Amino acid sequence: MTNEASLSVSDITAPAAERWQPDVLGAGYEQRTLPLGPDPDGEGEAVATLVRYTPDTEAAATEPAVLYVHGFTDYFFQQHLAEHFTGRGHRFYALDLRKCGRSLRDGQTPHYVTDLALYDAELNESLRIVQEEAGDNVLLVAHSTGGLIVPLWLDRLNKAKGTAKSGIVGLVLNSPWFDLQGPSYYRTIGTPVIKMLGRFRSMVELPGGKISSYGDSLHHSVAGEWDYNLDWKPLAGFPVRLGWLRAIRNGHARLQAGLSVGVPALILRSRITKFARTYGPAVDVADAVLDVRQIQRWSGCLGDRTNIVPIDGARHDVFLSSAEPLAKAFAELDSWLDWLAVFRRKTAGSPEAGA
Repeated sequence: MTNEASLSVSDITAPAAERWQPDVLGAGYEQRTLPLGPDPDGEGEAVATLVRYTPDTEAAATEPAVLYVHGFTDYFFQQHLAEHFTGRGHRFYALDLRKCGRSLRDGQTPHYVTDLALYDAELNESLRIVQEEAGDNVLLVAHSTGGLIVPLWLDRLNKAKGTAKSGIVGLVLNSPWFDLQGPSYYRTIGTPVIKMLGRFRSMVELPGGKISSYGDSLHHSVAGEWDYNLDWKPLAGFPVRLGWLRAIRNGHARLQAGLSVGVPALILRSRITKFARTYGPAVDVADAVLDVRQIQRWSGCLGDRTNIVPIDGARHDVFLSSAEPLAKAFAELDSWLDWLAVFRRKTAGSPEAGA
């Protein structure tokens, strides 16, 4: 619970809906609503939700703050990730994007946008709040579709005023969605069809959905070890709508043409892919959502120093893997963060550092 002593001036003067409130994750977690105005896609008032973890500890934060962004059919619930970062001296924040998780409102289509650039509004506002509370330096962490959304935003940010000058120090991508998985004709003749239908029949659902193998591998009610809200992250996922998929394919095209995110990036992925319509043990040790070869192929398009690390036995969300690959993923993350700290010290003051 938030006590009066911890409230900032902005907490006291802000409307109640915009103050930090207790979060569904319980002790140490708070959320703040970010009003975004009328939804450009015509589904009422849009909001996003910023979550912060404030553990009851005397330890001071000594490392850059973390801002985490989820993927499709997802929201922030990975408490062990927040605890890992705060244990290293980072302040931790996570963003539920508009129409996702905590931010979904009655009458809205889950995760639906027709342009990924719409997310710039909540990303910019979240960055402002994090820097206001935790200092200028921010590390971005993003998963799956978030791993496409965030680099596209960083590219725009870098072109506008420079990523480093904006306080971004690094980027961690967890199984980012860099291309459309499946047969090659999805990416050739299929993409113009998606773009045409997505423009004129945007709310039509893509056929062939309702595959729960990945969700079954995660949730404790089936075969997994994780607990989360199935209304916000259903086992078989939310329907994929053509207008949203058109936005994704436009984002893929921009990324594959080459971005300039302006900061070093770590990319974690599973070593293998295993697509399956029904759950089996093989799903527990592979990416059951994306083709990891595509992640490998397109990672160089981020436009800065990039370190790609396959994790044996990892799931699509590497940080929701079973114990052994999860430990490997955290070890790789820690090693890279240690490298990043040294790299930042070495490059501080160089002409390129503020470019």
